[in-house]
Amino acid sequence: MEFTKTLELRRSQYAISNVQAVDDETLVRLVGHAIDFTPSAFDSQSQRAILLLDAKHADFWNIVLAALRDVVPAKDFPRSEAKIASFAAGRGTILFFDDQAVTQGLMSAYPLYKDNFAVWYHQHAGMLQSNVWTALAEVGYGASLQHYSELIEETVRKEFDIPVSWKLLAQMPFGTVVRPAKPKVFQPLEKRFLVLK
Repeated sequence: MEFTKTLELRRSQYAISNVQAVDDETLVRLVGHAIDFTPSAFDSQSQRAILLLDAKHADFWNIVLAALRDVVPAKDFPRSEAKIASFAAGRGTILFFDDQAVTQGLMSAYPLYKDNFAVWYHQHAGMLQSNVWTALAEVGYGASLQHYSELIEETVRKEFDIPVSWKLLAQMPFGTVVRPAKPKVFQPLEKRFLVLK
């Protein structure tokens, strides 16, 4: 598919189901390919990902729900519960991490750029998340990007036996789109994009 057309498919999709768009082997290859070919500062390759399917996918969203129960007022909880149920209804979830051992090592090895590495690993993470998201859209999956990391990181680390150096950055539930996102409204491009000669 033409790259620019594929970009148009990548939207935040919240109404998803667990119907398979592709087999799991294809899914694993897509995510692995994005990990391999996403650039990183100093070719650090510090980004990590975990693909959760089936019971592990359900377990993850149960963890998020339990964490939210502790912080969301009871009167507001049904709305949070419905939101989490919509993510859990999907085919799976991809967890995105940065291996801080790699990033901290670069900070020590290149002190001149120390402060930049904290920015660069977030840029690398954003590129990887966008690449995975676009690849999912290309094969028929919708997804969204969630950020419950601060509430759940320690529980997730224990539940899935994740190395202590992996910092949880984002979560991407995905599945077959049940109800497409509304058409995107674009701000005027001339206010956001300049061409200088």
